[in-house]
Amino acid sequence: MPMLGIMASSGTPRTFDVEYLVLAGGAGGGANRAGGGGAGGYRTGTLTGIAAATNYTTTCGAGGAGGAPVRNRGASGSNSVFSTITSAGGGGGGTPDTTAGVAGGSGGGGSSGGAAGAGNTPSTSPSQGNNGGTNSGGLTNSPANGGGGAGAVGVAGTNGQGGNGGAGSASSITGTSVTRGGGGGGGIESAGTAGTGGTGGGGNGSRNGNGSDATVNLGGGGGGSGSTDAYTGGAGSSGVVILKYPDTKTITIGAGLTGTTAGASGGFIVSTITAGTGNVSWA
Repeated sequence: MPMLGIMASSGTPRTFDVEYLVLAGGAGGGANRAGGGGAGGYRTGTLTGIAAATNYTTTCGAGGAGGAPVRNRGASGSNSVFSTITSAGGGGGGTPDTTAGVAGGSGGGGSSGGAAGAGNTPSTSPSQGNNGGTNSGGLTNSPANGGGGAGAVGVAGTNGQGGNGGAGSASSITGTSVTRGGGGGGGIESAGTAGTGGTGGGGNGSRNGNGSDATVNLGGGGGGSGSTDAYTGGAGSSGVVILKYPDTKTITIGAGLTGTTAGASGGFIVSTITAGTGNVSWA
């Protein structure tokens, strides 16, 4: 009987767990006194039942372009994917002509008086992001609002002050705490003060220039531009897919993906995917 038990056990496929951080691309800020872009959707957790010699679809979402002159919304970011986990791209920042921010993983900030873009869209539990900022309008220097961040709602602009981007969220999946997914700051007229990007890579808004781009691979939103039609919103930044798995396994990062793998530490290995679409598998 013991021999039969051993034989049955040896015939059972062995699976393992993979801890993940899946961060989508952040959105661009809008153009001309415009809202900041929303951060990419941010999801963390553990997938169980991962099998060797099996392909798992993986995508690292790109950031959205900043809104082009004249008064165009920022483009939304692209989704990031690992297997059954999808994080939604951030929503673009609104402008005076298209006032509302766009919904996304985190929502874009509205222009002065414009509605916020809704975050956590499509909805997941736990939430993958937050709403952009919104204000009542009619304020000094037409302050726009900050884009939503992975960890906080975008800040509303006030008299003479553009709204700051919502803060991102911190993770130590790589062994070092890194904050990612900050929303973009809101733009404002040239006499005011622009909003700053949220911690975690959000781009700053502007009062007399282009919005600032978000930091690469932190999934942040771009900043809204200042109050001249020649200015462009800041670009959102690309996301990242980070995978942590037992050091008894060897990953293959397939064609179409750009990634790196760190040395084993504490019984685990961490691989970081920074661009592309393809498959990963383990042996």
